Amino acid sequence: MLSLPLHLWANLVAYGTAVSLSPLHIGLLLLLLLGQEPLRRASWFVLSWMLTILAMLALFLSLGHRFLPDSSPGAAHGTITDLLAAGALLALGLHRLLSHSTAGAEPPDWTHQLDRFGALPLPLLIAISSGLEAISPDDLFLVAKSASNLLAAGLRRPQELLGMGVLTVAASLSLLLPLGALALNRHSILPRLEQAKKLLYANGDLLVGGLSLGLAGYLGWQGITGLA
Repeated sequence: MLSLPLHLWANLVAYGTAVSLSPLHIGLLLLLLLGQEPLRRASWFVLSWMLTILAMLALFLSLGHRFLPDSSPGAAHGTITDLLAAGALLALGLHRLLSHSTAGAEPPDWTHQLDRFGALPLPLLIAISSGLEAISPDDLFLVAKSASNLLAAGLRRPQELLGMGVLTVAASLSLLLPLGALALNRHSILPRLEQAKKLLYANGDLLVGGLSLGLAGYLGWQGITGLA
């Protein structure tokens, strides 16, 4: 039977969920869903996101153990990587929370970029979105860490493909759910999407800050456990 170890499921879902909570990409999706031809344009956007995540993961897996830190329990390189990443995410989270507290009623700068991106032709928007995701330091680390977990588990090829699928879906949930909701009931979901957009614009930094602190705590705990 094709399955994955429970701890691997937990790690892949945790890392994927962290990747999926990207205010920039969620905001772009909401703009597409609230614009013209929402299902067609948003479907291409979500598909490009999933293919980008899958390509990043496949690239890291192809590099293999030679370039990725061992993530098995107690491994020295994996422990050091966890602690360094926890420190970086802690700093990022505190910076985002402080920015949110000092911004007042003004929306953050990235929301103005969203409106400009949303007006671009779809192929150009997809290219920019994929490029931004491919160079995001946080998401690069999370995908690399996921690949490291898959490699350390010593999986057979079908299991590895299953793991790649789990991470890709988990990393896309925040985009798949609004798209699916609009496809099922467009008229009733549109006002909620508009409200979600306003909430995201007002609390995007708070979301990123809270997520970064949570992930910093998780990776810090893994690193301390590895030291022990």
